[in-house]
Amino acid sequence: MKSTSEEQRATQTRGTDGTVLEVESVDAGYGEMKILHAVSARVDRGELVSIIGPNGAGKSTVLKCILGLIKPTKGRVLFKGENITANAPHKIIASGIGYVPQGRIVFPDMSVLENLEMGGFTVRDKARLTGNLERVFDLFPVLDERRKQMAGTMSGGQQQMLAIGRALMSGPETILLDEPSLGLAPRFVDIVFEGLLRMGQEGITMVVVEQNAARALEMADRAYVLEFGRNRFEGTGEELLNDERVRRLYLGG
Repeated sequence: MKSTSEEQRATQTRGTDGTVLEVESVDAGYGEMKILHAVSARVDRGELVSIIGPNGAGKSTVLKCILGLIKPTKGRVLFKGENITANAPHKIIASGIGYVPQGRIVFPDMSVLENLEMGGFTVRDKARLTGNLERVFDLFPVLDERRKQMAGTMSGGQQQMLAIGRALMSGPETILLDEPSLGLAPRFVDIVFEGLLRMGQEGITMVVVEQNAARALEMADRAYVLEFGRNRFEGTGEELLNDERVRRLYLGG
């Protein structure tokens, strides 16, 4: 497992082959409240990278910086080698990044199908749009069964599947997921995580912020631990699961 300084040196020396997303020494916050302090992370093609840490560590803020919802005061964000730090969110989404926000945000007065169609509004190729829809229905069959149902009448777990499906409708290369299991019943947690694993098998690159730290590390290729808005630990999911300090501080012993 690398320390923060070792990871920063690796960032300076490695090549760009295979690296899809990079957060480089980012400072960011809300108004005068500084949340992130020189946070760095990288995501290689096809990886599932988890970000864990206590409440208030800045995990969701990292995703918002990547998506352009918050602009860093220092540092930069690169996607496929291009500096996207100053880009508007809609341009970042159009470039191939999907986003599932925290809180199962759906359009409650629209049907399941209408919600999914909203996710694919940037796709002009009808054949591609149909293929994306079939992919979502294959991943979460309940959405196919309930395509005419109003989203607001669905259970929390079904709404989360819909939120993930909507993000997939644009066919993103990389998808950011903010607390996908938050508030879900155990059976829906299993369904959602199984869906993420299948997405990974299909080659989708993912960054997952998750409060269920043990589960997040179990499925992660690599992971970052944030504390007080700073990098604390980084390693493979297995390394962090087996690290005594991580287990004591973040996994409950």
